[in-house]
Formats: sequence, C-alpha cells, structure tokens
Amino acid sequence: MYIKSIKIILPLVMSALVFPTLTQAETAIVLAASETGTIAASQAADQKAALAKKAAERQKAAEERKAAEEKKAAEEQKEKATEK
Repeated sequence: MYIKSIKIILPLVMSALVFPTLTQAETAIVLAASETGTIAASQAADQKAALAKKAAERQKAAEERKAAEEKKAAEEQKEKATEK
C-alpha cells in the first residue's frame, strides 16, 4: 500500500516542480523574442536607410558619368565641326 501511494504521489510532486519551471522558461523566451523583435526592426530600418543612401549615391554617380560623357561628346562634335 505504501509503495502504491508513493507511485501516485511522486509523479504529482514532480509535475508540480517541473511545470512552473517550464512556464517560467516560456515566459523568458517570449520576452527575449519581443526584445529581439524590436532590435531586429531597428536593424532592418537602419539597413533600409543604408541601402537607400547607397542607391542615391549610385544614382548621383551615374548622373555625373552621364553628364561627363555628354560633355565629352559635345566637345568632340565641336572639334569635328571646326575641322570641316
């Protein structure tokens, strides 16, 4: 009889000890995930801003190259016109 009662009580005691720990662990994981989410969002915003800045720099460089090529082409046309 004593052994049977221990077999019944032991799982109850163990589950009472284990489940609060699991609940606390889940809470910690949820809190960590929420903090990570805000960090990830700010990093994504920073990355998006950096990509936009790079794109603007590339566009400016492309416009400068295009202007330089047009100027060079205009000068070549002037030289050809003066040669004739």
